[in-house]
Amino acid sequence: MRISVTIFLTDETITPVRLARELEQRGFAGLYLPEHTHIPVERTTPYPAGGELPPEYGRTLDPFVALAQAAAVTERLGLGTGVTLVTEHDPIGLAKQIATLDHLSGGRFTLGVGFGWNVEEAADHGVEWPARRELVRDRMGLMRALWAEEPAAYEGEFASVRASFAHPKPTQKPRGPVVGPRTLVGGAAGPKLFAHICEYADGWLPIGGRGLSESLPLLRAAWADAGRDPGALQVVPYAVHPSPGKLAHYAGLGIEETVVQLPPAGETEVLRLLDAYATYVTGTADSSDTV
Repeated sequence: MRISVTIFLTDETITPVRLARELEQRGFAGLYLPEHTHIPVERTTPYPAGGELPPEYGRTLDPFVALAQAAAVTERLGLGTGVTLVTEHDPIGLAKQIATLDHLSGGRFTLGVGFGWNVEEAADHGVEWPARRELVRDRMGLMRALWAEEPAAYEGEFASVRASFAHPKPTQKPRGPVVGPRTLVGGAAGPKLFAHICEYADGWLPIGGRGLSESLPLLRAAWADAGRDPGALQVVPYAVHPSPGKLAHYAGLGIEETVVQLPPAGETEVLRLLDAYATYVTGTADSSDTV
């Protein structure tokens, strides 16, 4: 199993350059970064994990700038967002950012797509909350038109673009209906989410990885009903606190990559934990532990 990491990189943590170099040196598969443009002080939306919102949410580096730094100092490390809040971007500009990063990194980029949880943050971007899922779907359609090999127009409910010359193109080749970089959609299991995944993505990015034994058969059935290649579906548990038993459980479900959580900390703490997690990369951890 490939082991990648995610971390809230901020102005107070280890830098993207140092972290990327250390990850590649230790054989980790990838680096995924979250996104929040800002956190309104007056916020009524509860933190999904419960309790007070951790301070790193309001200090998060822009993931595309940080991943560009990581790309420049590595050759093999995968680079991803976990997740891009698509509703908080102009889709034409976002399509250019994504295609440029994928092109310059040699096709190493994974687009994690998210719908968001912070109503106030989204509202400052002009997002009408009940429509956010369809807005993401629409913007993904527009970006796929710009990533197509031949100029293609797109007319959607929320946005449109004329047939245009738009280069660079993402390095990765089309996979069925998916055009652009490897695309994984985050969110809780359910028919609406699975419909989005089957329509425009390569797979699912479930946070924490709980309940996969029950939800994976439902996603695989929806995937097959959509006419997608059964062998192409990718499920990548995200922000996981790993144990050997948990990773063995995922492997038994056919999962080939897991993204483990690092703390938003300085070099000393992050590198110490990377050394501990490196046993999962090398396969030397004791798999007798329970999930």
